[in-house]
Amino acid sequence: MMEAAIEARELRYTYEDGTAALKGINLRAERGKITGILGANGAGKSTLFLNLNGVLQPSAGEILLDGAPVKRDRKGLTELRRRVGIVFQDPDDQLFSADVYRDISFGAVNLGLPEAEVRRRVEAAMERTGVSHLRDKPTHALSFGQKKRAAIAGVLVMEPEVLILDEPTAGLDPQGVSDLLELLASLRDGLGMTILMATHDMDVVPLCCDYAYLLGGGSVLARGTPEELFAQAELLRANHLRLPRIAHLMAILRDRDGLDVAPVGTIGAARRELLRLLKQEELL
Repeated sequence: MMEAAIEARELRYTYEDGTAALKGINLRAERGKITGILGANGAGKSTLFLNLNGVLQPSAGEILLDGAPVKRDRKGLTELRRRVGIVFQDPDDQLFSADVYRDISFGAVNLGLPEAEVRRRVEAAMERTGVSHLRDKPTHALSFGQKKRAAIAGVLVMEPEVLILDEPTAGLDPQGVSDLLELLASLRDGLGMTILMATHDMDVVPLCCDYAYLLGGGSVLARGTPEELFAQAELLRANHLRLPRIAHLMAILRDRDGLDVAPVGTIGAARRELLRLLKQEELL
């Protein structure tokens, strides 16, 4: 088992009105991997993320970074927020400066870094997220996709070890989704960053997630590789989710047509499965 960059053990959170939002969550995100957190609205995904970032403090349980429990004092929470960055679903919740450059630089400036280091970090973040040409543009004039990228850049300047994204593809057109998934893959593969992303868009899961958890009612209902979760179609449907389109097709081929295929979720994997069957037919 690979080392976990961040881990939750028996994590519980109850809101002031008595609502139990997290009910003993056990979860680990391996270093340098993208972990998907799946679930319908109200499953507990956003509450979990706010606990992992230190915005909310758990009612019980603990969070570990690199295997060490996070202390709940000021120093411990400050360290947690520095090392674990979060990008909210709505970028307007994070963009508040007059222009893109100043907004992205905000976190680095607040760290008290030298001006040259702030510049270096901002330039690197803008380059990686593809917003360098927008540096002087007012944030309110950006498109929704541009706002998403600027918000991600504003977190990247903090150079977090773990990046959390809440429904990152929500509101994006197909090209915007492809571009964002490419960005996340580059952060994982190029920087070795650990990424957690919440989504109920099942079609993106097999395209980027190395591992995934299914949440429902504040509890972990299932965990595994995307393919292992796709094999539990009824559980997904019971939690208001569906199979990715490709995985759904493969399930139909298996259940209705009797073909020996795995519930893979990408076009490339489906092609390999079908070619394998064709080659088997040729050998008969």
